[in-house]
Amino acid sequence: MAQSYFDDYTKALRAGQKQYRDCVARGVYPYTPVLDEMVGDATVEHAVELGLVEIPSHLIVGTKTPGRTSAFASNFMPLLGSETEFAGKWVDLCRAHLEDGIRDPIFCYEYLGKFYVQEGNKRVSVLKYFEAPRITGNVVRLLPGYSNDPAVQLYYEFLDFYKITGLYEVTPSKLGAYAKLLAALDCQPEQTWSDEERQQFSARFAYFQEAFSQLGGDSLPITAADALLVWLRVFTMEDLKLQTAGEIRKNLSAMWDNVKAAGERAPVAVSTQPAGQEGLLNKIKQVTAPARLKVAFVNQRNPADSDWTQGHELGRKQLEATFGDRVLTVAYNDTVPGVNGLETIQCAIDEGADLIFATTPQLIGDCLKAMVKNPGARILNCSVDMPYPNLRTYYSRVYEGKFITGAIAGAMAPDDCIGYVGSYPIFGVPASINAFALGALLTNPRAKIQLRWTCMPGHPLDDLTRKGVSVISNRDIPDPEQRCHSYGMLLVQPDGTMKELASPYWNWGRFYVNVVNSVLSGNWSSERSSKSQAVNYWWGMNSGVVDVLLSKDLPEGVAQLAEILRAGIIHGSIDPFRRRIITQDGRQINDGDRWLPPDEILHMDYLVENVEGKIPNFEELLPMSRAMVRLQGIYRDRIPPEKETMV
Repeated sequence: MAQSYFDDYTKALRAGQKQYRDCVARGVYPYTPVLDEMVGDATVEHAVELGLVEIPSHLIVGTKTPGRTSAFASNFMPLLGSETEFAGKWVDLCRAHLEDGIRDPIFCYEYLGKFYVQEGNKRVSVLKYFEAPRITGNVVRLLPGYSNDPAVQLYYEFLDFYKITGLYEVTPSKLGAYAKLLAALDCQPEQTWSDEERQQFSARFAYFQEAFSQLGGDSLPITAADALLVWLRVFTMEDLKLQTAGEIRKNLSAMWDNVKAAGERAPVAVSTQPAGQEGLLNKIKQVTAPARLKVAFVNQRNPADSDWTQGHELGRKQLEATFGDRVLTVAYNDTVPGVNGLETIQCAIDEGADLIFATTPQLIGDCLKAMVKNPGARILNCSVDMPYPNLRTYYSRVYEGKFITGAIAGAMAPDDCIGYVGSYPIFGVPASINAFALGALLTNPRAKIQLRWTCMPGHPLDDLTRKGVSVISNRDIPDPEQRCHSYGMLLVQPDGTMKELASPYWNWGRFYVNVVNSVLSGNWSSERSSKSQAVNYWWGMNSGVVDVLLSKDLPEGVAQLAEILRAGIIHGSIDPFRRRIITQDGRQINDGDRWLPPDEILHMDYLVENVEGKIPNFEELLPMSRAMVRLQGIYRDRIPPEKETMV
């Protein structure tokens, strides 16, 4: 029997030596880290005694002092020979664990969510060798002073989470994640979990963590808690309680590409123009393209009461007119996100839809649920920057048209003051505001843009006209057939009436024709370069998806300038942002020689120096505007979460 304990030490020693060699080969420190060497006195604000804690064993990563540094590899397996006194004591602890159980708690320090042993290093080594999930310890927490260090900020978010749940094993890696988990768990700020609640959740999370590891999650640069947040975009905490371990694994597997995207530095690949027709590579691969398609449009509202839906309805009709019998389309109107959205999308799939367009961002959650239930379905959601590789998103580069209308505004304004009515502080909108402002500077170097927002209390158009602003950029025309005095860039005349000067507009039909062409030509699959990267179509004037409508009342020279700018943008010789750009706070974004990449333009969160106004905070928005900003807002990751909006 005694020999078997020494056999265990031999196996543990081999594991330690292997870990040591692997670390050296990778240029990684091969021993357990030492807390005293990591943390100076100035780093720690104060210490808090936590008492006895059931510590997840994988979070015990090092020692408090350097006394035993060379005795353990970084995985806490031994490195000293079998003939040493150290080995004999390890074997005695091995015997005690197998015969009676190790009952004495270790003593350790916790710093930034990891544990460093002061007393009981060999106990930790033995228990880790036998894969004990938790180790009991007396713990002293060392609190760092709050700083701008992301690791410290994440730790302080953890402290709020720990105060309620008492859990250490849930360790997301991104700021804001702990708050989202608390929202999903329906936790109140002053709530404290009971031992039973803690044990129940720990057991369910263990199933999820096991599924995460089985699918290869341990090799990803994210944690199981990060993956859980991705999973919760489709399922609920109640689902986690009710599903079996097999069901959890199956459902996590169905959205595994989305999980992998959470660990990507650039989870979204921006497609800036349509792919070409069938190429040589597809011919070599003998890609089979469908002869006919059924295309479904899922609309949140209906064409009769929504200009936005009407624009997409015209796109649907253009699709039918272009392809004739090769494409059959059907529209599902008045779909309520989160209520009958999944049912409607599923109905479209069951009725034979080969391609589905969900035409508002609010339907993204239902699209995700449908993709999990129907792997391989072709679903697109009209939104931007959604990191979900199993579906695709689409929008348009309206800022290109805004640059042209800005140049018109600078030429037409009787003074240096021009108005601009913004919609929401969402991805792409600051780019439109900035492009308009830079366009105005092109024709009037003294132009100032007075910025107002429809998502805030008040009446922005009335406010600007009362202040005497006579050239105002208002809502864009959804399509050329829906012209109205309140759309586009307006000239306020002396009698108070408004004349439309110009407006960007969406040509959704061109977009839908291009996407359907990609499916019919066999290019659909080739447009996705990576399974862990989402595809976001963000097409502009060179694809015909965006254009500018010019009033016949424009002066001839101004109209000619607009056409020159339009042609230059289409052919790529003119870029609104390839010029010197200074922000409101004096930062230089571009010296004039740099082409801004699409991702940088899409994620603009600043305004240029000639804009007077600001990007509104979330708390300033009208309640009806907040759902959109939660989904697409430029600061969405910093918005306090709500239980019902986890996507």
